[in-house]
Amino acid sequence: MNQSRLGLYDYGLLLFLALIWGASFFLIKIAVVTIPPATLTLGRLILATAILLVVARMVGQQLPKWGTIWIWIALAGFLGNALPFTLINWGQEKIDSGISAILMAVMPLFTIILAHIFTTDEKMTARKLIGVCLGFIGMIVLIGPEKIFLLGDDVIRQLAVAGAATCYAFNAMISKKLSGYPRRGLVAGIMLTSMLWMIPYVALIEQPWDINPSLEAWGAMVVLGIVQTAFATLLLFTIISRQGASFFSQINFLVPITGIMWGAIILAERPSTNAWIALGLILLGIAITRERKSV
Repeated sequence: MNQSRLGLYDYGLLLFLALIWGASFFLIKIAVVTIPPATLTLGRLILATAILLVVARMVGQQLPKWGTIWIWIALAGFLGNALPFTLINWGQEKIDSGISAILMAVMPLFTIILAHIFTTDEKMTARKLIGVCLGFIGMIVLIGPEKIFLLGDDVIRQLAVAGAATCYAFNAMISKKLSGYPRRGLVAGIMLTSMLWMIPYVALIEQPWDINPSLEAWGAMVVLGIVQTAFATLLLFTIISRQGASFFSQINFLVPITGIMWGAIILAERPSTNAWIALGLILLGIAITRERKSV
């Protein structure tokens, strides 16, 4: 991959994507008031799938040919979109959008643990172990050590959002199996399988034809599908193609901050002192795990 010269434009793209993804938390908070969690996921995925299929066709890329690769594509669709979107939606029925943004920040720390278990070249080091421990201490501070063992409704929903972060970490491992395929055709296939995972569950459990969403909820779902899912995915690939995955990984520091910011501006949320301490511990943990490489 020929990377272009790193400049303000690339940092601008990274910040722009962080603002988009950070905004997803307050949009979800608005939507889940009148749209059930899985139905919201399905609506978001239908819009994104349609857009990404059209984009793939416009650039001359097709879905990957039928074969064992579709097993990995289906897993990526389930763990990268269908399940985590639904867990976050369900969690945000009761918890603030800013809290969700902080909980999602632990994803790279989960990835380190899974990489140690499932790979041979990304083993745990002392630096990584310290970072992971700090991150999980941050989670305990955020949820409240006295509440964890009680497992009340709010705690279970916070753990569901943390579970979504775990899904993304598993998906990061799966993504390595999908390298080498045309990106736009591949991501359209992943989005398509994500949508197909959700259809039977939504039809059987939530029966969306009986719901009556508000205009605000409809608008939030449409924006989530078009901007936070389809457009953000294309922007992600643009950033990685320009500067690589290592540069892109810095977004893990930005999304929780932008998520808190949007929640404060739009929903008037005010994170507690514990939330700020937790955010600091998690971001410090991520920073420590980043290996320093000599140039």
